[in-house]
Amino acid sequence: QVRLVESGGGSVQSGGSLKLSCTASGFTYASYCLGWARQAPGKERELVALINADGTATYADSMKGRFTVSRDNAKSTLYLQMDSLKPEDTAMYYCAASFDPSCSHITVNDFRGQGTQVTVSS
Repeated sequence: QVRLVESGGGSVQSGGSLKLSCTASGFTYASYCLGWARQAPGKERELVALINADGTATYADSMKGRFTVSRDNAKSTLYLQMDSLKPEDTAMYYCAASFDPSCSHITVNDFRGQGTQVTVSS
């Protein structure tokens, strides 16, 4: 059974940094596409970053240059380093794993965990 637990959220001021973690269990981690999505109050869930089984990362345009996604297969852990945070980054952040090594088919509907809250104040 796939189990993912997000952590690392919190409250920071604009311009600050946070590092989110997503610890996984119950599946062959190295073969999966992994990713982060977020949902702000009153808004639709949106993809933030994906990283495929080869370690290639892709980002939503508004996160490029500020966010860095990485994975540690030995620890079955996914990370999201978030720098230069803005108030508009305030949201619940979710991670997901999909048996889709190239990340061709993962969608926001795959992000169904508890999430970790990130709040950025101006």
